[in-house]
Amino acid sequence: MKAHRLGALALLALAACSSRVPPPPSAAPAASAPAAVAAHPRAVVDSTAKAFTPPPESAIPAGPFGDAVRQGRAIFVHTHEYAKAYVGNGLRCSNCHLDAGRLAHSAPLWGAYVAYPQYRRKNGHVNSLGERIQGCFRFSMNGKAPPLGSPEMVALESYAYWLATGAPVGARLAGAGYPKQGFKPPQPPDYARGQAVFVRDCALCHGADGQGQQVAGRYVFPPLWGPHSFNWGAGMAQLDNAAAFIKANMPLSRGGTLSDQDAWDVAMYMDGHERPQDPRYKGNLEQTRRQYHDSSLSLYGTVVDGRLLGARPGHR
Repeated sequence: MKAHRLGALALLALAACSSRVPPPPSAAPAASAPAAVAAHPRAVVDSTAKAFTPPPESAIPAGPFGDAVRQGRAIFVHTHEYAKAYVGNGLRCSNCHLDAGRLAHSAPLWGAYVAYPQYRRKNGHVNSLGERIQGCFRFSMNGKAPPLGSPEMVALESYAYWLATGAPVGARLAGAGYPKQGFKPPQPPDYARGQAVFVRDCALCHGADGQGQQVAGRYVFPPLWGPHSFNWGAGMAQLDNAAAFIKANMPLSRGGTLSDQDAWDVAMYMDGHERPQDPRYKGNLEQTRRQYHDSSLSLYGTVVDGRLLGARPGHR
């Protein structure tokens, strides 16, 4: 029965994430977050944003450019198989950017392509799209950055460019990023309430211990904390990003069914666990928090459920 259930879950995850492998182209508990994130209305729709639909996979052209696009998609959906040297955990790009980077409100690649170059406070300078992708590997994938101009980077940028075919450069596209505008919880997010939401709505796929589920040695549902998940430098380790992603997309295939409060509470529970160290850590937890996590939306360097988070320097 267990094997049957895992097989069904694997099929659901693979279908939902468009994960068919294409051929290679050439071959005492702190229970609540600070009050700074309390009492705001529901998320509002940005009426100035332009609607956009990416082209279907069947429209990828033939020839060398199409080969690069297909390779980029393969890397995006099967990151361990096609960019193994740069991945340090159990995740793949399409875990946070659903439907192979196509799905609106799931930080789709087409929304990112037309938004760069742009200034990012995270590293204090104007970033190219390539630098932004490098950051994903370094933080979300807990790995190392593919060099700019490397075959992997060219393929990923080609895939993002192709997905954005017809999109106006620099425009505000509806569904780009995560839907965070005006999205705040009625009450401060709470760890204990979040645990109840997790047990009810998340544990079936991600496991009671949050460590995901594997079939044939491959994660079909990703780990949400612990040594095989994203590290403390990842955007998903920030409560507003996690809550917005969860609200729009989770549980899988039932996005939008959680209340705003539930989404924030379960984000608090997920981010309230230990995970790999921020690679920018230089041996001083307080200094790292002050320099990179000085926000009520980051739990790094705070005590949650009796644990000082980020205090395990070698937890990678």
